[in-house]
Amino acid sequence: MIKSVFDSSFRKYGKVVEGYDIKALSEEMMKLPCPDGVVYVPGVEALEATPFAKKMQEMFYGGLPIQVGYCNGHNKMLNALEYHRSSEINVAVGADMILMLGLEADVAADFTYDTSKVEAFLVPEGTVVEIYATTLHYAPCGVNGNGFRGTVVLPKDTNTDLVAIPEKKGEDALLFAKNKWLIGHAEGGLEEGAFIGLKGKNLSLDDF
Repeated sequence: MIKSVFDSSFRKYGKVVEGYDIKALSEEMMKLPCPDGVVYVPGVEALEATPFAKKMQEMFYGGLPIQVGYCNGHNKMLNALEYHRSSEINVAVGADMILMLGLEADVAADFTYDTSKVEAFLVPEGTVVEIYATTLHYAPCGVNGNGFRGTVVLPKDTNTDLVAIPEKKGEDALLFAKNKWLIGHAEGGLEEGAFIGLKGKNLSLDDF
């Protein structure tokens, strides 16, 4: 069952954020590509120049430097889950999108995670949501095979290349990029070196 981010069951994963004007942001987002696969770009100058971005930095992130990028495309698979040490803002632009989510608290001591615990939530077009730092998430999915456009707001330099490469042991084995801890599925088609720790089915939207 796919639930709504307005459902009470979403509260442990995040919350709907109101009071932010996304008009200029949406106009810029609609100029960006929406490929057959999935594309993620951490920061885009045109998005970061919008009033939405300015208010996000000043108010939501309390003055911290941020980046405003996007994750667009066509997708219906889980493939992996990641988490950050900070909340992430997602905005559904141009169409509804679906997020598959889990809880960091359910990650086992050996950093594996049972995909049967994942829940799916519909983010209606135009909705701004906060995804908590303790929430496992990855690329959004489209609805009924349609494409999705998702704005992604995070602290500056998140998801960019690491300077120091950690030893592949303990939680450090999951550190895949700056402020990005990744748990992949064996069938997820991830880059070499990704930690493969998702156990169970590589879920698709058809499983909900």
